[in-house]
Amino acid sequence: MFFYDISRDLTTTPPYHGDRATSIIRVANIGMESHYNISEIHCNAHSATHIDAPMHSLRTGKDVSQLDLSIFYGECSVISIQGVLTGEHMDKILPYCKKRVLLHGDGKAFISSTAVDSLVNHGVLLVGTDADSIGADFEEEKVHYQLLRSDIVILENLNLSSIKDGVYLLNAFPIKITGCESAPCRAVLIEGEKAFIF
Repeated sequence: MFFYDISRDLTTTPPYHGDRATSIIRVANIGMESHYNISEIHCNAHSATHIDAPMHSLRTGKDVSQLDLSIFYGECSVISIQGVLTGEHMDKILPYCKKRVLLHGDGKAFISSTAVDSLVNHGVLLVGTDADSIGADFEEEKVHYQLLRSDIVILENLNLSSIKDGVYLLNAFPIKITGCESAPCRAVLIEGEKAFIF
C-alpha cells in the first residue's frame, strides 16, 4: 500500500485572506526548570487543511464534534479540474465518482451554486478542494451555505500536487472540538490492492 499525505502544514500554510497566521509559542523548555518541551498553538479553526461543519454556515448546524466519522473514511475520487464546476459539469462527472470527491486544480478548483444540486442528487457525502475555499469569490458564501445545509461536508486546502486522478481510500478525521464550526485535519490517501478491504 502507498500512503499520500495530502495535508498542508498548519504553521507554514498562508492564512486565508484576513485571518491571523498560526503561531506556536514555547511555554516551557527542557532544562533547569522543566523536564519537558511544552508549546501552545494559536490558530484559526480554518487554518491549512481543514473540515467545515454545518455550524460554519447554519446557526443550528452540527459542530465538528457531532459529525458522523464514517464521512471521513472511505473511497474517494480525485478529479483534475481548473476553474468553476457547474451543475452541468457535475452531472457528467459524478456517475463515475465515489461518494467523496476531491478536486485537484492547483489551488483553482471550485464549484458553483448550480453544482450543489448535482452533488446532492448523486449522494455525495464530502467534497474537497486544493483551493483555500470550495466556492469561488463571487459566490463563496452561497456555496458553503448550500453544501452545509445539504449535509455535505467540506474539506478545504488540500495538497494534491503529486496525486494522479483515480480512486483512493480517504482518511481525513478532524480534530474533535466541541462547539466549533471547523477543525484542522490530517488528510491521507491510501492506494493499493488492500486499501479497500474493510
